[in-house]
Amino acid sequence: MFRAPAFCVLGAEILNLPKIPLQNPCICWRMPAFGGTFCPDVLYLDLISPGKGRAPACEERKDFGMKIVLVGGGKVGAALARQLSEEGHNVTVVDTNKARVEHIGESYDVMSILGNGSSITTLSEAGVEDADVFIAVTGSDELNLLCCMFAKKAGHCHAIARVRNPSYSHELDFIKKQIGISAIINPEMAAAKEISHLLRFPGASKIDTFAGGRVRLIKFALTEQQGLDGVAIHEIPTRLKSDILVCAVERNGGVIIPNGNFVLQNGDQVTFLATQEKAHEFFQRIHLPVRPVRNALIVGGGAIAYYLSQELLENHVRVRIVERDPARCNELAESLPGAQILNEDGSNREFLLSEGLESTEAFVALTNIDEENVLLTLFAKKHSQGKLVTKINRLEFDDILAGLDLGSIVYPKYMTCDYIVQYVRALQNEAGNNIKTLYRILDDRVEALEFTVHEESKATGVPLSQLHLKKNLLLCCITRGNEIRIPRGGDQIQVGDNVIVVTLEHGLHDLRDIVED
Repeated sequence: MFRAPAFCVLGAEILNLPKIPLQNPCICWRMPAFGGTFCPDVLYLDLISPGKGRAPACEERKDFGMKIVLVGGGKVGAALARQLSEEGHNVTVVDTNKARVEHIGESYDVMSILGNGSSITTLSEAGVEDADVFIAVTGSDELNLLCCMFAKKAGHCHAIARVRNPSYSHELDFIKKQIGISAIINPEMAAAKEISHLLRFPGASKIDTFAGGRVRLIKFALTEQQGLDGVAIHEIPTRLKSDILVCAVERNGGVIIPNGNFVLQNGDQVTFLATQEKAHEFFQRIHLPVRPVRNALIVGGGAIAYYLSQELLENHVRVRIVERDPARCNELAESLPGAQILNEDGSNREFLLSEGLESTEAFVALTNIDEENVLLTLFAKKHSQGKLVTKINRLEFDDILAGLDLGSIVYPKYMTCDYIVQYVRALQNEAGNNIKTLYRILDDRVEALEFTVHEESKATGVPLSQLHLKKNLLLCCITRGNEIRIPRGGDQIQVGDNVIVVTLEHGLHDLRDIVED
């Protein structure tokens, strides 16, 4: 016998919903699990109050793993099932695809149900009446919204939907209000925002933002040009007169949370935290480019290209989009009158060179085929000195791609998982120190979290030098009102602060978790 399902991944990759709910047999497995960046200006992840009446189940059981219903057993659904089950939640996966259901049920410590997510019968089998959270991440926006609507009617859960169609981008607030959805996630818009940040600060290979965009976590590759080989971290502030904090270093396939005596080496991938102004000054002193790009060549005219072009055009960047589908070209030309739309196969090397690939300041590969994006970026790297950005959909080969030097790699599906996990952890929180921002960085090996301190705890009111922080954890920044400070030993965490932490330990839910028991 199994406990009632917690996360119900309901995945019906269909557009035409059946008129009569199908009573599909319930197939359940429970086996041992294996293996295992919300920026307020990046993504629609807005919360609404649960409303009157019975409180959501999560408010009644904060100290237990939550029961959640999730719709969609594809790549994102499987990644969520793995992550959430590893964090101790009761997870149920529901999908119409039998092979997916079997794979997820056999691979992770979850329950899996073969069924249609738009069927009330299937939702009942999944335990939606007692679920804390319901998540819909199928390939259909309309199905995701419909499933969330049914879940809200049948239970008292928080509902989260993935909605990707740009035609809905101006209607999300209305949709949330009418259906009662807690959050709507648009991964394409999030990816476009991330790429836009990278093109405004091209010396960085990865940028994550905190404190409403005022604090940034920035990654770059250390080469001879920077002149930091053999320099200890504690020497950087005085040697370069730069107020930055090195938070993590990738070296020889491993990740290190360094102390002040750690010595940098050429070839390191360095992640540091700073305000935008301090990061700009630091990059100038180590000879990395800081001037925003003035022109961009984009291959692939999908939703990310549309959102990105809007961002770039608003910042007066010249935009050219290469798209092979004539009908899509017409749509882009109508919706983006300031961009140049080129109807051509993006893999045509002669065409790319004739359109100024060698002189472009940014090349962005955004086709729907990962292999094509990789080859396009490698070709661009050979002929251009511009900023390179590559979109990757599949999550399985990130370790291999990391060795190809593809510039900045953007994973829209990772973003979806990160934001949902952040939301769930915030709901589960006990001490009132809510997770405001969560990023899983450096190939998912490091978590960077921002906590909002709402009440006193064992982590507050004590000088940091006297706090017994957990190993492989670094308290990076405290924001207090308009003040942003890199903390020293005499600083204390106070109620009302926002605190940023970087750690190798996964699953922190509360600020109190940073202190040794």
